[in-house]
Amino acid sequence: MTVILDRADELTTTAVGEWHRVCPVDELEVAWGEAALIEGRQVALFRIAPGEVFAVAQQDPATLANVMARGIIGSRGSRPTIASPLHKEVYDLETGECFTDPDLKLATFATRLVDGYIEVEL
Repeated sequence: MTVILDRADELTTTAVGEWHRVCPVDELEVAWGEAALIEGRQVALFRIAPGEVFAVAQQDPATLANVMARGIIGSRGSRPTIASPLHKEVYDLETGECFTDPDLKLATFATRLVDGYIEVEL
């Protein structure tokens, strides 16, 4: 079987997106990733602290595999990061910039907490 993977069309959050309620924040473990399907798009969610959640594309920009929720949480200075579980490229969770390969960029999405639920803007 041959599977052809396409790169995600949108690399960053649009200025006028729509908010989508995903799950209660308490369902996410701190320092652990979870994948969510939001309006047909795979998103990786990371709860860094009790009130701090990041959302990025589930698709790894280097390999096009949908694996980012299984990445390794870390930091570069004060910047929260996620390392791809496949080739270990390191991305800034806030901006999507790749620290290890400037040609790569991970799509990021705005998040907010409303009444104990995580909402993601797509």
